[in-house]
Amino acid sequence: MSESKQWALVVGILGTLAVTLFLVVTQTGAGLLPLRIGDPAPEFAAVSLDGSAVTKGVDDYRGEVVLLNIWATWCGPCRVEMPSMQRLEEELGPKGLKIVAVSIDVGGSEERIRAFARELGLTFELLHDAPGVIQREYQTTGVPETFVIGRDGRVRRRIIGAEDWATPANIAFLERLLAEPAR
Repeated sequence: MSESKQWALVVGILGTLAVTLFLVVTQTGAGLLPLRIGDPAPEFAAVSLDGSAVTKGVDDYRGEVVLLNIWATWCGPCRVEMPSMQRLEEELGPKGLKIVAVSIDVGGSEERIRAFARELGLTFELLHDAPGVIQREYQTTGVPETFVIGRDGRVRRRIIGAEDWATPANIAFLERLLAEPAR
């Protein structure tokens, strides 16, 4: 094979790879790249457990500071973390913080989730995503996993595992976000 034919073959292979990569990126969208601090919060769809059965997503909280917690009733660390989230709700809820806890328990677990909330005295918003789509959209590694979303709709913090949300450092961070102007 001549040198010019070899170069034509190399260019053809590189062109095919470039077109394939372009198609993969455009078809899979942002799911190909990891979710990072500063990225727009991905959309999700979860059902409210307040009796209304309304489906809510990230757009329902636009302009708010949101602590989005992904959890399950069977998760021991989730049970440990929830009381600190309730304390945070009592302290910063009146100042505008929205705590939204999305359970990924299987379908038909709604009463178990409500009983869990009653047992721990939780008053913040509970949603249910039985198919667990939120896990894919937010690229979670397990439960609990929490995302703090600023008024600008961007992820400001990501915590993997249980966290004490009522610490002075967490409260100060969230108060700084709450002080930012609405957009």
